[in-house]
Amino acid sequence: MTDRAALVAAARVSIARGSKSFRFASTLFDRRTREKAWLLYAWCRACDDLADGQEMGHGMHVVDDAAERLATIRTQTARALAGLPTGDAAFDGFGVVARECGISAVLADDLIEGFALDAAGWRPRTEEDLYRYCYHVAGAVGVMMALVMGVKPSDRATLGHACDLGMAFQLANIARDITEDAAADRCYLPSDWLAEAGIAPREVADPRNRPALALLAQRLAEAAAAFEATAKAGTPALGNRSAWAVLSAAGIYGGIARKVARRGSHAWDARVVTSKLAKLGSVLWAAAQAATRWRYGRRTDMALWRPSSLA
Repeated sequence: MTDRAALVAAARVSIARGSKSFRFASTLFDRRTREKAWLLYAWCRACDDLADGQEMGHGMHVVDDAAERLATIRTQTARALAGLPTGDAAFDGFGVVARECGISAVLADDLIEGFALDAAGWRPRTEEDLYRYCYHVAGAVGVMMALVMGVKPSDRATLGHACDLGMAFQLANIARDITEDAAADRCYLPSDWLAEAGIAPREVADPRNRPALALLAQRLAEAAAAFEATAKAGTPALGNRSAWAVLSAAGIYGGIARKVARRGSHAWDARVVTSKLAKLGSVLWAAAQAATRWRYGRRTDMALWRPSSLA
């Protein structure tokens, strides 16, 4: 089996190529936590790329062997969790971080279920369906990240808030990528929402629907902001540097959702990105928030949605 240092080095390359935002936020962690976060990210990235035929999150397209790809993800993950070599640094690294942080096979399966939904061509009908999907592809990762940061598996309250942040991130992604997803024959807007807006499911990317689509993106952004707000109530349970990193990531990804909402019908003229200056601003503001994060513990906000395991 490849040694830990080599696995961390490979994971560092993965996050540098796959996500500038997460790479930026991860530098705020202490070294050991940062390495674990990279190992977790590399596995998530590898699974996502394998499921969608992408390379580092780019070039998503419809694949004709989705079932076989999903089976490979399940097999490789199971081997990694069992401590067996997989021949893939991303999966071997996941085995390491899972053992170090107590990440269970159940949590791993929850994430993989999100890939299974995509492989089956699933589309949400209701807002509940949307939230359940967001849990599988991102909320579960939020829970795993909390474990990476040292939260105990028994601390369901903090894990719930970590789930909230993953949900917020995914809702921002969905709002940003509506037309890109449509090009790959995917749509994560609930069919109930589309019907209310007068948009046919197969005509989401039609330019004539942009005004109505902008209203749905605004709805996604508002939900993302609500999940982001409840997520912050978990930061008093984190160490200083972890809280700083989490609040920075919340600001960076929250900025994506807010920018999509501000652009209205022009949100998909070009892919929404966060500038280096904006990221720096989020980091500085997060430092101030982290220093006074005790106030978030007094919040009485109830989460909009949680899986039954964290309710």
